[in-house]
Amino acid sequence: MASHTRVMSPAWGAYWMPRALHPLAWWMWALGLTVAASRTTNPLLLGAILGVATWVVLGRRSDAPWASAFRIYVIAGALVVGIRVVFRIVFGGAQPGHVLVRLPEIPLPDVAAGVNLFGAVTAESLLSGFYDGLRLATMLICLGAANALANPRRLLRAMPPALHEVSTAVVVAISVFPQLAESVVRVRRARKLRPGGIERRLSALRSVVVSVLEDAMDRSLLLAASMDSRGYGRSGNRSRATTVLSGACMVAGLAGMAIGAYALLDGTAPRQLATPVLIGAIALGVVGIALSGKGVERTCYRPDQWRLAELVTAGSGLAAGMLLTLTTRIDPSNLNPSIQPLTWPQLSWLPVAGILAALMPAFLTPAAANVEAATPV
Repeated sequence: MASHTRVMSPAWGAYWMPRALHPLAWWMWALGLTVAASRTTNPLLLGAILGVATWVVLGRRSDAPWASAFRIYVIAGALVVGIRVVFRIVFGGAQPGHVLVRLPEIPLPDVAAGVNLFGAVTAESLLSGFYDGLRLATMLICLGAANALANPRRLLRAMPPALHEVSTAVVVAISVFPQLAESVVRVRRARKLRPGGIERRLSALRSVVVSVLEDAMDRSLLLAASMDSRGYGRSGNRSRATTVLSGACMVAGLAGMAIGAYALLDGTAPRQLATPVLIGAIALGVVGIALSGKGVERTCYRPDQWRLAELVTAGSGLAAGMLLTLTTRIDPSNLNPSIQPLTWPQLSWLPVAGILAALMPAFLTPAAANVEAATPV
C-alpha cells in the first residue's frame, strides 16, 4: 500500500528548529507596537496591543532568567495607571462633567491659581486619566516584552562597532529589570534551601532586598569586567583627521535630523525643505557612523544573522506602527475617544488589522531555544 505520509523538506524543517531570534528583530517588533500605542487612547485598541504583546511573550520567551522580567513591567504598568487616576482625583476637581462623588476642596494660595485639590470627581476626569495612564502603561509593557524576548548581551554584541560606547551604556540601562529579575530568582532559590525557621515578613523583605541588590551589583561588575576584556570602550587606531571628520558628520547629521523632523511635523514649514534636509541629515549620519567604525577593533564570535523569521518579526511590528500612524490621519476619531461629551470607544478594521499583524511571531517563528542563558558576551 502506498504511503501518503507528508515529508517535510529539510529547509522547512530547519526553519522550525528552536533557536534564539536576532535581538534587534524583537526590539524592532516592540518599538513598532510602542509607536502604535502612542498613536491612540482607545482602550479597546490598547487592550488589543497588550494582548498581542503578552501572547507573543508567553509563546516565544525562553527559560532564561531575564525572561521573567515581563511581570515586573506589567506591575509597573498597573502602577502607572493607578497613579494617573489618583492624580486626576487629587488635581482634577475643576473639570466639568458627570459628577460621581464630591470631595472637600482644599483652597490654595494665589500663586497656585488654576490648580484645585480634590473637589468634585467626574467620570470625564477619571476616564481621561485612565486613558492616558493606559497608553503610557502599554508603551512600557511593549518595551518590557522586548526585554523579556531579547538577550541583552546578544543585543550588545549586535550593535555597530562605531556605537560601542553608547550601546554599552544603553544595553546596561535596559537590562536593569532583567538583571533584578534574575537576582530575585537566585535569592529566592537560595532562601528556600536555607535551613531555619520562618522569618517575619518585614525582616524577610529587608534581607531579600539587600541580597538582590548585592547580587545584581556583583553581576554588573562581572559583566563590566567581561566587556572590558573583550575590547568594549576602546577607541582603537584612528587618525585624527578621521575622528574629526566622523564627529563633524555625526553632529551635522543630528542637527539636520532635528531640523528636518521639526519641519516635517510643522504644518507651516515648506514641504520642499523638510524632506531633503531630513534625507541629507540621515545620509550624513550614516557616513559618520561608517567612518567612526573603521578604527574600532572589535570582533564578534558567531555573529547573529538575519533570516526569514527575523524579517517576519520586525516587519509585523513595524506594520502595526505604520498602520496606526496612517489611521491617525484617516480616522482620528476612532483612535481617540471623545471625553467631552462621553462616547463609547469605536473600532475600525485598519488599526485592528495592524495590531493583529503583530501577532505573527507567535505562529510564524521558531520557538526559543532554552540554551540562551549560556550565550557568551
